[in-house]
Amino acid sequence: MQWLDQYQLFLFDFDGLLVNTEELHFQAYQHMCQARGFKLPWTFAHYCSIAHYSAKGLREKIYAEFPQLYQSEPNWDILYSEKKYWIEKLLREGAVKLMPGVASLLQGLHERSLTACVVTHSPLEQIYLIREQHPLLNTIAHWITRNDYSQPKPHPECYLKAINLYSSKGQAMIGFEDTPRGLQALRQTQALPVWVSQIPYPEIQSWQEQGMLHVHSLADISKALVGKST
Repeated sequence: MQWLDQYQLFLFDFDGLLVNTEELHFQAYQHMCQARGFKLPWTFAHYCSIAHYSAKGLREKIYAEFPQLYQSEPNWDILYSEKKYWIEKLLREGAVKLMPGVASLLQGLHERSLTACVVTHSPLEQIYLIREQHPLLNTIAHWITRNDYSQPKPHPECYLKAINLYSSKGQAMIGFEDTPRGLQALRQTQALPVWVSQIPYPEIQSWQEQGMLHVHSLADISKALVGKST
């Protein structure tokens, strides 16, 4: 964990990076479809390839997958409310887990009293519930949520706000994301961007050539940063 001492600000996405809620959102869509008599045949990787690029992509692809679902319920808002029921049920039942490498990383940051900030579009009520279930997340002092900014990712507003609030001129900073839209936002700041994902997104190679780091999980970050200077 000596690499931690190279940076003064650590920026984190939340869903899918620190906790496994991206997988739970996928399960919630599966449950929503199943309750209406349809089995969603996608893999998690396929789900991510849709959900992480377009806010409307899931609606379009699910209706395309199940034309009969559109015939029976063309109002996506109703389906989305059913999906929301399932994700909230999964959260209440304690299905959330920390992602690999998160516990040791947060412990290392806490022991060194380093500044960390979560930058997320998740609603506060879900964040509070997850933090109650995983108190280690409370070692992160700063949280910027959807109520704190107007332009969602890939716009960099949320990350720029975190940097403005919690860093000083000349400080080195590093940020971690798991989605293409999140990386687009992070890459528009002075933080070293790190893409944490096992999904083979097409942008990874070209963005690596432009200075981005890529690891499969936060458990791999120490090895990736060996010899990396700020």
